[in-house]
Amino acid sequence: MTVKPFLPECAGISETGSLTIGGVCALRLAEEFGTPLYVMDENEIRKNAQRFVKSINEHYGGRGLVSFASKAFMCKEMCRLAKSEGMGLDVVSAGELYTAIESGFPMRLVTFHGNNKTPEELTYAVSSRVGSIVVDNTFELHMLEQIAKSAGVTARIKLRIKPGVEAHTHELIMTGGIDSKFGFAIETGEALAAAAEALGMDHIELTGVHCHIGSQIFDIEPFEVTARIMLKFMNEVKTILGCELSELNLGGGFGIRYLPEDSPVPLEKYMESVARVIKETCGELNLNLPSIGIEPGRAVTGAAGITLYRVGAVKDIPGVRTYVTVDGGLTDNPRPALYGAKYAMTAANKMNQAQNKIYTVSGRCCETDQLGAQVTLQEINVGDILAVFSTGAYNYSMASNYNRLPKPAVVFVKDGEARVVVNRETLEDMARNDV
Repeated sequence: MTVKPFLPECAGISETGSLTIGGVCALRLAEEFGTPLYVMDENEIRKNAQRFVKSINEHYGGRGLVSFASKAFMCKEMCRLAKSEGMGLDVVSAGELYTAIESGFPMRLVTFHGNNKTPEELTYAVSSRVGSIVVDNTFELHMLEQIAKSAGVTARIKLRIKPGVEAHTHELIMTGGIDSKFGFAIETGEALAAAAEALGMDHIELTGVHCHIGSQIFDIEPFEVTARIMLKFMNEVKTILGCELSELNLGGGFGIRYLPEDSPVPLEKYMESVARVIKETCGELNLNLPSIGIEPGRAVTGAAGITLYRVGAVKDIPGVRTYVTVDGGLTDNPRPALYGAKYAMTAANKMNQAQNKIYTVSGRCCETDQLGAQVTLQEINVGDILAVFSTGAYNYSMASNYNRLPKPAVVFVKDGEARVVVNRETLEDMARNDV
């Protein structure tokens, strides 16, 4: 079988038959910056961010905020990019918050998430004056009340709600159902009770609700259903507790194209459909239109990223399979091991050659470490540069130092130029905290 090379929008083919990323030759990048290497097309990231921001402006009159979900890809330069595109920032730890602060990101546009925030993290968030804290459980709610009281401030919060929606995604990344560690359930009365408690506190200001139904979702309907459920809950808070909440955050989870057969919904369609449902439902319930928040991460950076590897051994086991081993793997991309995630890939130096050989692409870790099984590629030889597409989300951010392997550098490319935004770790970095 011959497979035509699949190319994401950020990639191209040079006259000499080499892969290009953001107008830069992949072979040049591998030579200059080494491998493994995370490469990200800055223009593609900005384009995706702009599409989300524009969708709220066009379909909801600008009454909302698009916050980048920093867990997808976090570094100072990404924070600066998000700020320049008029986005907010969703953080889930003191480390992510610290990075945002160091980058100069405006704290009023930061939302602090997490299902088990420590007292130190909540104190840090309060003292940093983050715009909103998404409260996940009653223990946290009471802890935050005391921290805010001690600081002499009022903490603005949203409650994380479990809408109970099946999002047709991988079971390990479904987060909106009742059997989830995240948030308050509506059907048990837990969510309404939490709202009542929050409204009775002196140093808590309950402004809205938040939910997140999963990741890599290709359907619009789950978002529409979720919006209706959340608005009905907001109506309960109004009619039973006498408080009309002003903010509805519907989280993220928007799918991207990893494989040629993937068909994600155009980014604009989400807000077009959800805005219509919100307006209709608010009319039916006699609610004022709330401000809308969405938190795309993967949909902003995922398809803009490509990881480059250099091929080491090529090992043929007659009648079984042929292994291609690269100089990275589990440590820089754990998603195949965690979720069985699949990626499109190609030999960056052989883009004009047919992809008609089947390989298992393995990493270098002392594990059953595979980036792809039964992958159709060009004929692969030692020294080839292998490019794995759509690695701009949950690759660098989930990377580890297993086997004491240094984490790769991150390079932004734009209009034919390349610059390092995260340095490659050194061997000295591996032992920096050893005593």
